[in-house]
Amino acid sequence: MRTAPTSNPIVSAPWCPSLDQAPAVRLAYLASQSLIAEAELTPKPGLVDRRGAGAHTDLSLSIMKLSALAIEPYFREMAFVSEGSHPSQALRERLALIGRGAERAMFKATNGSNSHKGAIWILGLLVSAAAFEVNDEVEASQIGATAKEIASFADRATPRLVSHGDLVRRRYGAAGARGEALGGFPHVVEVGLPTLRSKRAKCATESVARLDTLLSIMSRLDDTCLLYRGGEKALFAAKTGAAAVEEAGGSGTAIGRQKLSYLDRRLLELGVSPGGSGDLLAATLFLDAVERKQDEVQADQSGLENQSGAD
Repeated sequence: MRTAPTSNPIVSAPWCPSLDQAPAVRLAYLASQSLIAEAELTPKPGLVDRRGAGAHTDLSLSIMKLSALAIEPYFREMAFVSEGSHPSQALRERLALIGRGAERAMFKATNGSNSHKGAIWILGLLVSAAAFEVNDEVEASQIGATAKEIASFADRATPRLVSHGDLVRRRYGAAGARGEALGGFPHVVEVGLPTLRSKRAKCATESVARLDTLLSIMSRLDDTCLLYRGGEKALFAAKTGAAAVEEAGGSGTAIGRQKLSYLDRRLLELGVSPGGSGDLLAATLFLDAVERKQDEVQADQSGLENQSGAD
């Protein structure tokens, strides 16, 4: 397991853990590595990956990595303040305060681009919830349930601003990231993790398993990133396109790869990116590593694995 660095050249965090705070260090490391693994996974439809910026004009793979590293110290702080605690109003508001610091660090690292705002909320809650159970045998569903309880408390200090997610919820009725948390992260616990493990059990390569997990989430999620940028037309294209890849046997089959390529082109034509699904894939990788008691998330091997076989 990686030990806590004495300094971070990307961002100066307001709190630095000592080396005896290993559980918080480990959880934060898993969270940032999950974000990096998600960013590197290739080929993802409409999203930043090894090929380029996808449908984005202000992001790149290097920026996504810088962002993940910049917010890692804040995940450490979230985990540390949650150890030995329990869901409460006070904890919820302390996590929110740390989260706002993480957003500032993200914007500083990316020169103002929103690379991981949704992921800070999603993984922040899951990191906190995982820290409650860090020394016990714990299932992902329990972490999701604890995160749901934390999210049920309001942040009374939150700025009274209308977010993109608020606009989408009002217009389309989509639950968004907050609704996902208040539901106990069903697209992670009930969709993402079962798909990831099913694909592995069928001897799919890890890259194929992760891509198919992303597609499984995309085909079911009312992704507010898609709705905000492209409305119902974009959401329909993403959900039906992802489902078509699934029906073809997944990204590990020849027909599945063709349909995935078509979906990618379609989302690029529409200028939209399924960012919410990407965040939930990262959350899936995080909970998978926590439940299996891993010290690190397996690095992405897209382009290096032999993906010619069917899964």
